[in-house]
Amino acid sequence: MFFKWGFALLLYSEVWSYEAPEDKQDVFATRACPAFLTFTNAAYIAGVTVELPCHCKPQEVQSVVWFFRKHRGSSDETRALTDHHGNTLLDTSNIPHSSDLRSRFSIRLFSLLIFRTGPSDSGLYICGSAHKDFFYAYDLDVQERKRYSDSFIIHSHPLYQIFISFQSWSVCDRCGVPGEQVRVGLCYVHSQFLHVRYRWTNHTVASCGSEAVPASFSLLKQGPKVEVKGCMVPCPTEKTFLLLSYSSASLPVPVPVFYLNHPADSVLALGCPGARPNMAVAWDQESKQIYRSEQTAGGNFSYFSPRIRIDTGHHLVFHPAKIKDSGVYYCWLQGRRAAEIRLLVYLSLGDEQQVWSHPDFAAAIQTVFKSYAVMTALFCLLLICRAGIDHARDTVETHLD
Repeated sequence: MFFKWGFALLLYSEVWSYEAPEDKQDVFATRACPAFLTFTNAAYIAGVTVELPCHCKPQEVQSVVWFFRKHRGSSDETRALTDHHGNTLLDTSNIPHSSDLRSRFSIRLFSLLIFRTGPSDSGLYICGSAHKDFFYAYDLDVQERKRYSDSFIIHSHPLYQIFISFQSWSVCDRCGVPGEQVRVGLCYVHSQFLHVRYRWTNHTVASCGSEAVPASFSLLKQGPKVEVKGCMVPCPTEKTFLLLSYSSASLPVPVPVFYLNHPADSVLALGCPGARPNMAVAWDQESKQIYRSEQTAGGNFSYFSPRIRIDTGHHLVFHPAKIKDSGVYYCWLQGRRAAEIRLLVYLSLGDEQQVWSHPDFAAAIQTVFKSYAVMTALFCLLLICRAGIDHARDTVETHLD
């Protein structure tokens, strides 16, 4: 196993990685890496941004490389991850929605960031070096929520038990107006027969999609569960925020303004700057609130188009974006308004798309001709009035003569 991982590492020795600044103290120097590589089980709901820290490395190692292999895959399928941007964090606004893994991750401060994760991102992630060394590893399980069902069946078997583990309720995502609280429940399995190399806090518990679960277990296809409830809290003052145990994202700060241009008829996902998976995020379109609880089984909001929804990663998704979606959007983070996004959705004509093929072309031409007819009528009316005035003036002068 180790030999095959090392062989894959040799194939990708010339890859981008993160190098520690020489003038900074190496915070990893005092933490020893395990002698036997084990995989830390980590489970997330699909759509969130996942950060996998490289918790340990030798002091002499100044550069790390991340490797990825899908669950149940062979070691020959191991891939080295490179963002082709060196040590620069990717701009999340330029990351396409639901695209390949290679276009949705970045390496920063030895940590691997994966944006808008999906079930296909589940697998084994190893932090290592270009010298056949491996320091820390993860067994990542990304669970996708079934859109039309939030039911969860507790399944018991003589060899294992399937259950759901809920996180604590989030804080109210808005203040001063009705808001919502959200909690996420992920699928886990309890068994005495889990693989010892893939570990969680409890060695007899692992997420349902973990490689620690034996392939012989015929697990039910259970997705995560998301629960939403309403809330209403007043907006605390600055002193109250300093006294309460809110995160730094809740502190009163000037709301930054972002400008975004996006072509029409393509998928757009807006992310709230600074949001993390365990934070409360809310979205407004100008003065209108977008609530998750108003999303029906078919994915409709009571006021907004069914094209617009909030996904499980707290992104505001337009599927697709239309010109009429242009406007001002606000995102809330931990109960405080965090950002203002001014969105402009513009018409983009492709190489094979003609102007007259646009669905609004006929209405636009009709509007132009109507405007031209009205202007022409007004011009003719002005000419007639001018001629009438001149004729009346000539008649008066002739009569006086």
